[in-house]
Amino acid sequence: MDKTERKSIICVPKNEADTYYATSGRRVESDDYWRWGVDNCFPEALALLSRRSTVHRRIVNDKADYISGKGFTYDCEIPLLGEIVACANGEGESLRQVVNKVAFDKILFGNAFMEVVTDEAHSFLSFYHQDASRCRVAKCGRHILIHHDWSQFKRGEAVSLPLYPNFEKQSDGMLHSIIHYKDYEPMFEHYGVPQYIAGMNVSAIAYKTDRWNIARLDSSFQPSGIMMLENTIDSEEEAARLMRVAESRFAGRPGQVMFIIKGGSEEESSRFIPIESKSDGDWKALHEQSTNDIVVAHSWFRSLSGLDYTTGFNAERILHEYEVALNTVILGEQAELMEPILNAISTILSVDASSLVIVNRPPTNSKPVYMKVWEARKADGLDYDESDERQQLFLSEIVGSNVTRI
Repeated sequence: MDKTERKSIICVPKNEADTYYATSGRRVESDDYWRWGVDNCFPEALALLSRRSTVHRRIVNDKADYISGKGFTYDCEIPLLGEIVACANGEGESLRQVVNKVAFDKILFGNAFMEVVTDEAHSFLSFYHQDASRCRVAKCGRHILIHHDWSQFKRGEAVSLPLYPNFEKQSDGMLHSIIHYKDYEPMFEHYGVPQYIAGMNVSAIAYKTDRWNIARLDSSFQPSGIMMLENTIDSEEEAARLMRVAESRFAGRPGQVMFIIKGGSEEESSRFIPIESKSDGDWKALHEQSTNDIVVAHSWFRSLSGLDYTTGFNAERILHEYEVALNTVILGEQAELMEPILNAISTILSVDASSLVIVNRPPTNSKPVYMKVWEARKADGLDYDESDERQQLFLSEIVGSNVTRI
């Protein structure tokens, strides 16, 4: 019996102490780690921005889905690969689910972290995603610290994992390591920077224009204005307090009123001065421009983000832009994500993992499902073999599956 047949995958559940929950509060300075951003809050700011800008969030979601693909192909004669694909860790996640989370973090934060777990006998291998917002690079540069609340950091509460390919035994008795993915940016050594960094301001503009429209709906499109109140306040302190409250609640929002208190004669009375706004067209143009800039900053494409569906569904354009995205963005990101995974499988389990490849499928199918695989490969200008049994399958037989074996 060879070494490949003797091995088996045993997925070990993570410790409860490895589950972290983000909180907020004041920031604690420490010499144990490198700050991520000036105030160590940069991940929180990026996450908040993604929750507020609809187009920005859609692009992040779609890019992560395209990069993680539709499953994996692998050599069916190596059953260990199939076990990892089906169950990558003790939480029952498939390898695609783990890769999808890692891809999402890398797009959103410019950094992503994947934990690798095995034992001294190398009898199993597990992959876990670690939330990038909870990870910081240790000052030594050889470890990653994981903490549930970086505003209240205490060294004794943090988990320290060595950077791959180094492993260290943890409290569960298993060997742990962590892979740090990061997008290169000049002048940034410890952390990567997201590719859309130049589009952060336009993402904020898109969010603010949406907020403006929401405020107009809340006010039933009533005009803004100034309410002039005659001076009936007994003291200057009371007048100042009333103005501060009114300004904090109403200033800068459409359909709201700003109160101004002034002195006057007995003949004068309170009056409302409406403020007419004719800038609706400017707001719409500003929102459209910010949307275009967000797509450009992401190095992405409008049709792959659902932005052109209102003007008609153009399958040819979608397929064309998908091919460009596949060769300029998707394949490169997939290679970067999979390289350490393949290395870990080959090194720890001593099996050939070169056949483990992400399956990529376009968002729309231009080939009929009754076409055979070799016919589709011939149509695409790829190598084909009519006598190969695997290429005798119809496209309808493989299009629906999440995991395709070869």
